[in-house]
Amino acid sequence: ATSSMAREADVALTTQAGVEKAIPATKSFTTQLLLLAVLAEQAAAQRGLPAVGLEKVVPQIITQMRAWLPRWQQVVAVAAGRLQAAETFLFLGRGVHYAIAREGALKLKESSYIHAEGYPSGELKHGPNALVGTKTPLVMLATVDHNDAESVLRYEKVMQLMQDMRAQGAPILAIANEGDVQAAALADAIVEVPVAPEHLLPILEVVPLQLFAYFMAIGRGIDVDKPRNLVKSVVVE
Repeated sequence: ATSSMAREADVALTTQAGVEKAIPATKSFTTQLLLLAVLAEQAAAQRGLPAVGLEKVVPQIITQMRAWLPRWQQVVAVAAGRLQAAETFLFLGRGVHYAIAREGALKLKESSYIHAEGYPSGELKHGPNALVGTKTPLVMLATVDHNDAESVLRYEKVMQLMQDMRAQGAPILAIANEGDVQAAALADAIVEVPVAPEHLLPILEVVPLQLFAYFMAIGRGIDVDKPRNLVKSVVVE
């Protein structure tokens, strides 16, 4: 790493993502998620906690992402086409997935100039629900790790929320596991991702959201690499 941040830091962990040419950060964000997962694994090992075995899982995740990318592009392009007229979106995620919901909303704002906000799924009914209707699509992160009890509980609550929002007439785009018939039945459109451990699901979720922002921008004739009023780094506050 040759950035001033890396030079000034006591320890610099490089992502090997290469140069991020577009102003909206995509691959740098995704590789940071992966690197943080590895860092967490190492920290757990230092404390004598059981290891997840990321040295085996990470290569599998990378291989899966490469294999799934063409499929994501096709499915997300169709979903973006159906939602092209929307002027506001709510992105919903529970637990660690809330951060990915916020990232998805940010990418949509940056790239396509569409108003979007990320909310914790459990907070939707405490105010933002007033915005929900037929003209406010919801992007809901509905993945699950069936080997993790907390993940299953999160998923069940997301499914209940999805059912309630469907009853209110909200268009729903779900990011869910491959073969999830329950999510597919409740959502208007679904983008599937491979099955993965709970703490690695965010890495798989974020790429379809990045593609969604891309196709929404392209559909509006926007140069997705150079959004208006934005620069790569803010040097003056």
